Amino acid sequence: MAYDLDELERLMPLRVRILMPFSLFVLLAALWFLPVAVQAQQAEAPAAETPAAEAPSAQAPEATAASEEPPAYPPALDAPDIPLEELQIRLVPLTADELAALALAWQGLARDATQAVVDTQLEIRAQGEAAPEALRDQRLALMEERAGIFEKFAAVVSSLDGKGGDPELVENLRGYRSAIAVEETSRMDAGELAEVVIAWLVSPEGGMQLVFRVTVVLVALLALFVVARLVRSWARRIFSRIPNLSRLLTGFLAMAAYWLTIAFGLMIVLAMLGVNVTPLFALVGGAAFIMAFALQDTLSNLAAGLMIMINRPFDEGDYVTVAGVGGTVQHVSVVSTTVTTPDNQVIVIPNSKVWGDVITNVTASETRRVDLTFGISYDDSIEEAQAVLEEVVRAHPAVMSDPAPVIRVHALGDSSVDFIVRPWTRAEDYWQVYWDLTRQVKEAFDARGISIPYPHTEMVVRDKTAFARPDSAS
Repeated sequence: MAYDLDELERLMPLRVRILMPFSLFVLLAALWFLPVAVQAQQAEAPAAETPAAEAPSAQAPEATAASEEPPAYPPALDAPDIPLEELQIRLVPLTADELAALALAWQGLARDATQAVVDTQLEIRAQGEAAPEALRDQRLALMEERAGIFEKFAAVVSSLDGKGGDPELVENLRGYRSAIAVEETSRMDAGELAEVVIAWLVSPEGGMQLVFRVTVVLVALLALFVVARLVRSWARRIFSRIPNLSRLLTGFLAMAAYWLTIAFGLMIVLAMLGVNVTPLFALVGGAAFIMAFALQDTLSNLAAGLMIMINRPFDEGDYVTVAGVGGTVQHVSVVSTTVTTPDNQVIVIPNSKVWGDVITNVTASETRRVDLTFGISYDDSIEEAQAVLEEVVRAHPAVMSDPAPVIRVHALGDSSVDFIVRPWTRAEDYWQVYWDLTRQVKEAFDARGISIPYPHTEMVVRDKTAFARPDSAS
């Protein structure tokens, strides 16, 4: 009778079903560690126990090769003909210890390549002018081959440095490469140096590659500026649709998107060209630390500019009074605020002074109250003056009916009875209402015979003889 697997599993006792996976695991572990244990036992056995006669002489080379320790890194990574891009990719999973061993191996390859170059150079010098052209070409070919080895050697050392390798070892490896370049160049004569320079200029891995990279960077910069402008326009449109976001903050965010696009794009281009951008971050960090002390006032203005953009005490186009200056805000950057006065003076105020002073935003509200004061003579009728003022204010088309204007006797001055006139109007009509009412009230008072007195002082002169004693006349 045939059973399927589910049926057989169901018929098994519970203990068998529990112990079977555990037994299988133990069996696999034993099979895994058995060869290791055998090798360890063989290694610990004394060499004297194995008779020399039992080991065939033909097997001696194989035993010697088997006794050599394998390299501490994956094979084929120290092959001189391995492509640089493949080497860089295969370096990614290696640890610092593996990279240290690999770097020493590449140092040996660089040393052998340098020895070949030196031998050829000495042979050329020994033959002098009679040295064949083929020998000179061989020297240039060896130097070009060594340049490729140095480039791969540098890639391994950079990976070792990035993964926390021994700093002393990294410094020694880099110093070895630099010392070879310096010493070899200093010991060349003029002819050899000219040959090397010309060969480097026409080499696809030398001058031509440098020209190609510079061209790519310049073209990429132009393209990045175009793309950044498009990103800035797109960001400005997106941010302008966000409610309660001021034009100042919208412009700042759009400009930030512009420069971030250029910065990240440039780093991507440099990374694609094989340039290690990691030191750039350290350079930027160090430069920022130094500039923080040198530009303390500028950083203060920068912080104040960000506070202005976030808290929005005013916006572009508002009429404000800041730092003792009144005018219309034309532009706000991260370091300064540009204000145009009513007489068309352009004043640039540092943001630290703007944020650190009292800010009066005249046009922040849609409506404003016009405060006027008019005085009449003590001999004139208060009721008639009240009626004239109410009539003039009510007749102006820019004066709002809600809230209602306030017209009251405010004070008894030295020379006049003072009225306050406080109508409401839209913010953009403030000065027009102010000027119109001032003129119209004067004309209405003149038409009704109501005088607006100018300040004057009454002097009373007393005759002292009127208070003199009768006997004093004698």
